[in-house]
Amino acid sequence: MRKNILRKTAALFTCIAAAASLTACRSGSTSADSAPTAAAETVADTAENTEEALTGANDGSQEGRVTQTKPLVVYLNDFDAVIPEMFKEATGYDVEVVSGNGAETMSRIAAEAGNPQWDVVWIDSMYDVYNLAGEGQLLTDWEPENAANLTEFSRNLVPDNKCFYPTGIHAAGVLVYRTDVFTEADAPKTFADLTDEKYSGKVGMADPGVAAPAYPLAAYFMDSLGLEGGKEYFQTMFSQGLKVFPKNPQVVQALASGEISVALLQETNAYDMKESGEPISIIWPEEGALGSTRVAAISAATEQEEIAKAFVNFLLDADTQQKLVDMGDEGYFEPSVEGVALKPERDANARMAVADIEFGAENEADIKAWFADMSAQ
Repeated sequence: MRKNILRKTAALFTCIAAAASLTACRSGSTSADSAPTAAAETVADTAENTEEALTGANDGSQEGRVTQTKPLVVYLNDFDAVIPEMFKEATGYDVEVVSGNGAETMSRIAAEAGNPQWDVVWIDSMYDVYNLAGEGQLLTDWEPENAANLTEFSRNLVPDNKCFYPTGIHAAGVLVYRTDVFTEADAPKTFADLTDEKYSGKVGMADPGVAAPAYPLAAYFMDSLGLEGGKEYFQTMFSQGLKVFPKNPQVVQALASGEISVALLQETNAYDMKESGEPISIIWPEEGALGSTRVAAISAATEQEEIAKAFVNFLLDADTQQKLVDMGDEGYFEPSVEGVALKPERDANARMAVADIEFGAENEADIKAWFADMSAQ
């Protein structure tokens, strides 16, 4: 299911994990170039495609239209509040959004396991969502029409059971440093550089157990280096004073105040910080920035299956994703479908890397618990 595009990654870490095996028991991480593509099609095309998914009519007529008796409930991961209005405009159907961070959203789903109150979950926690399928909580083995337009990178992230579809991937961790503390020559260029003693006490990141993008970041190292190699990498940084903050906004605050001067920071936070005039520089490592995949999945218990399917199909429309780039709360991301232009400020040569889906899902609880223990010491 996965393409081993970034095999050179492990070699870059040999300087920090010489004692550990750099060959994990699974294949290497998935990665891809992030070159911008052409602009998207019109809103009218989005509405027509979505309407066809709802009615099954190729002519876009209203005959057989699904009747909605209550809003479609979407559990959303603290972003893109513009989507309900966009979907309403395209289809006439109402969406009720319930927002929360990754941990909050997954806790809510777990608490409702016996009586789910949601129809769609759209969240940055790809591995959490994959585990929901194993518990029988997701609709599986279906494919939206717009899945045909997925990029090669995103297509490789769709599980064999088709329990979710990626709607975009953003960097969970680009390298950011304060330009008033380090020169370009002294700044870290690779993730391996963060273990250099000259950065002791100066590095920060978000908590993998709280911030949705931070777990994919941690999982990537554990996958690409092997569990022991990944732990050794972070142990080195913890021994040198790595500071872990609940979420990325707190990492931004620490950078702005000078509490830290180097960070693994989510890209929207990094670009917003730079735009605000903070003295920082953003580096996209050649080995690939660590990606957090935004996925959409449908509850197996939904009473609005056709509308839920239309909603996911709507998210995979190029025009929808273009509007999320242009107007969304977190417009810095790599779209999952062809035909979308990225923000011009974003590095045109940016590359992404993610942990294997099954590895990330199987080891999530253990990796988060290990981080919690290390952070508490």
